[in-house]
Amino acid sequence: MTDNTPPSGTSRGWFVTGGSSGIGRELVLAALTRGDRVAAVARRVDALADLDERFPGRLLALAADVRDQDAVRGAVDETTDRFGRIDVVANNAGYGLFGAVEESTDAQARAVFDTNVFGVLNVLRATLPVLRGQRSGHILQGSSIYGQLAPPGVGLLAATKHAVEGMSDALAAELAPLGITVTLVEPALTATPFLSNLDFAETIEDYDQTVRTVQESLGGLPPEAFCDPVRAAQAILNAVDSGNPPRRLALGRQAEIDLRAALTDRLKDLDRWAETTRGVDS
Repeated sequence: MTDNTPPSGTSRGWFVTGGSSGIGRELVLAALTRGDRVAAVARRVDALADLDERFPGRLLALAADVRDQDAVRGAVDETTDRFGRIDVVANNAGYGLFGAVEESTDAQARAVFDTNVFGVLNVLRATLPVLRGQRSGHILQGSSIYGQLAPPGVGLLAATKHAVEGMSDALAAELAPLGITVTLVEPALTATPFLSNLDFAETIEDYDQTVRTVQESLGGLPPEAFCDPVRAAQAILNAVDSGNPPRRLALGRQAEIDLRAALTDRLKDLDRWAETTRGVDS
């Protein structure tokens, strides 16, 4: 069991990317409200001005794009100069691309990977020297249910989240001896601007019966089908406070339902083809 609590009598220091909206902003607010210090990173920090006024001296709003490694390193340096340490890294910045795999252009595919995967790597490269030096810390990797499943239309988004999940499993094993914990956060659809900020691929008619059907179903979902971002942030805090945080934290009933179904399907396939699987051994 890893003790990721800061020294006695001090509050936690957070480094949160994507901190100006959605779950990221709610996580910033929840941490500040309970007395922690937060470096909130966003491309536009004006959306954090109200929090800066409410929590003077405890919020450090930093303008940086996670795709820019030098900018991220500069933000980390500013954070350690102000707070002295970083206890929690919330790798939350990202966006979605909707469309069939074939429909997505090369530019669109590379752009979503630049933010959702290489942006995550930039943050890890910048913050891990700090956490390793402390021999403590908790990394929250922003994934989603699409890190474990991929319905029509979200293939490229899911590819980025699957990539984050793969690197995070290895990362967790690499960092465990150093006192650093990794948790993948896997929310279901959440009541945030995420869906309204999706990038869309050009359409090909042959995919109307699959991709467009999913798109229509998403547009018709009732409010209760979405996670509450405030409650999501509190759940994440509960995991951070736990003495035994999970490797994967699913958020929302729908996340639990969908993830159980995806895992069950994989096991059924494994069982159904077990004889063939074993038959290739020497």
